[in-house]
Amino acid sequence: MSTTAPAYQATFEELGTPLRDVTFVVVDLETTGTSAKEGGITEIGAVKVRGGEVLGEFQSLVNPGQPVPAFIARLTGITNAMVATAPDIALVLPSFLEFARGSVLVAHNAPFDVGFLKVMCARLDYEWPGFTVVDTVPLARRLVTRDEAPNHKLSTLANLFHASVSPDHRALADARATVDVLHALFERLAPMGITHLEDLATAADPVPPEVRRKRHLADDLPDAPGVYLFRGPGDEVLYVGTSVNIRKRVRSYFTAAEKRKRITEMVRIAERVTPVACATHLEAQVRELRLITEHAPRYNRRSKYPERQSWVRLTDEAYPRLSVVGAVVAGAAHIGPFGSRRTAQEAVHALHDALNLRQCTARIPLVSKQPGSPCALAGMGRCSAPCVATEAPDASYEQVAEAARSALTGDPAPVVRALSDRIATLAHQERYEEAGEVTRRLRAFVSGAHRAQRLGPLAGCAELVAARPSGIGDAPGKPGGWEIVVIKHGRLAATDVSAPRADPLPLVAALRTTAEHVEPPVPPAPAAHPEETHLLLAWLDSPGVRLVHVSDTWACPVRAAGAHADLTWASDRVRAEIGPAVADRGAADSIHAAHVGAADGADAGVTAAPEPENPQHVDTMTAC
Repeated sequence: MSTTAPAYQATFEELGTPLRDVTFVVVDLETTGTSAKEGGITEIGAVKVRGGEVLGEFQSLVNPGQPVPAFIARLTGITNAMVATAPDIALVLPSFLEFARGSVLVAHNAPFDVGFLKVMCARLDYEWPGFTVVDTVPLARRLVTRDEAPNHKLSTLANLFHASVSPDHRALADARATVDVLHALFERLAPMGITHLEDLATAADPVPPEVRRKRHLADDLPDAPGVYLFRGPGDEVLYVGTSVNIRKRVRSYFTAAEKRKRITEMVRIAERVTPVACATHLEAQVRELRLITEHAPRYNRRSKYPERQSWVRLTDEAYPRLSVVGAVVAGAAHIGPFGSRRTAQEAVHALHDALNLRQCTARIPLVSKQPGSPCALAGMGRCSAPCVATEAPDASYEQVAEAARSALTGDPAPVVRALSDRIATLAHQERYEEAGEVTRRLRAFVSGAHRAQRLGPLAGCAELVAARPSGIGDAPGKPGGWEIVVIKHGRLAATDVSAPRADPLPLVAALRTTAEHVEPPVPPAPAAHPEETHLLLAWLDSPGVRLVHVSDTWACPVRAAGAHADLTWASDRVRAEIGPAVADRGAADSIHAAHVGAADGADAGVTAAPEPENPQHVDTMTAC
């Protein structure tokens, strides 16, 4: 894989804007009431500040177009006579919007003031400029304790912070007092690591102080796609994550946006964050999986123990049987991997329900010298009892074994058909719990077979090189280049992005030369974590991918398990069996919903790749 990330131009939002460089317009309104829809504005006052310096002020009385209530006049000192000759809001509002253009609005109880301004814009058919708004009330609630002040009114805060102007319910004076309160709050925010405009969005959130103080851990991280590792005491890797922008993602861990208790616990003990910049998001996803597997971080929950995944194997014996195993062997039919042994066992039960395979674990010779003792399954007609074959091999069992081998590696339709009929019969008899159990078994079998049939062909391919246009959709890089991926035996061996409008073939040749050497695995197991191979398959299925080079045949069976991934066959059989007999059609729908679901991803612990969006884009591959 590439060791250098492509040039990345971060946006101003991603870089952050220091508070000292932000132009704030602190605004205050006086109105005829508390309802913006029914009331009117009597005065607008605003102060423009940047870096602690006042750049300008705005003040104007406004004719509200309605009488000023007596109690408002007593509170503010603004009378009907004062506003009678004042300009209408239609004249004042454009001037204020021009004064505030390109700035961040600040108000004490901002929803009130901004609400009035928005309503007036709507009345006059002006488009609201979409100002970023900062409200000093929640900031004060977060920073000023009850021991310091009995409440968070503007007058109380102005007195606490020794504001140069005392608020008196006149717009400009209140705006000037709010400026002093804002600067005092900024002084308290700085030690908490809140020094940029983007930090203010979460400054009032109830984030533990010990978590917020660690925001500096993200300061030196790159604005690039890649992987990040939270490290604790002794350099222990606590957590591994991935993002298209490492710095922006890590910063979110120190805000109220992070609501996972265990992750907040992790942040408390983290001491530093190690970034690993990657050329593409695909490389970042793969590196994340590999690092999780390598370090098994205690705060990661998925993908840590690939060795715990199970496979279902048809044993290589005279009379084969099904076995749940931890690894694949050459020459045997397998399905999987399964995230747990329990799910693998459900797939085994599904095959036993459909096929008369023997379920005993003893090794049985092709011809026994002494007859064995037939089990109950033989008496029920569910096993041909090869254990009693003393004169000649049990030829009928070979047909059963071949049917099982075909269902595992090719077309599972006979198994799906048999279990679908059983589900429909049980549903017709209103034995819904049993029908649900059979459905779970069928889903486990189909999903396991589907995974094996997708993993196997790519695992057997020594080298596959593919490319897709960069800078389109979620593809990295600038338009005009190509994202190149080299895959060996289902493992990402190299990747990079070519420069725009440059010939990509030299990069392809260089990547093939320097790509990681990968030892051949035993298909269908790939030479990587199965989740890594699923990520590569999903990438290969994405729109715009072109095959550049394939060393071996890469194809899936035409009649494969993928055709049954949604258990449509079982759904149709249930509807056909019970639909006419059930008066309440809602019952049929509920049974359909209960017993039919997507197979991919149903197995806990295994992330399956999505179905191809455009499977016809690869001429040499049959969609699977």
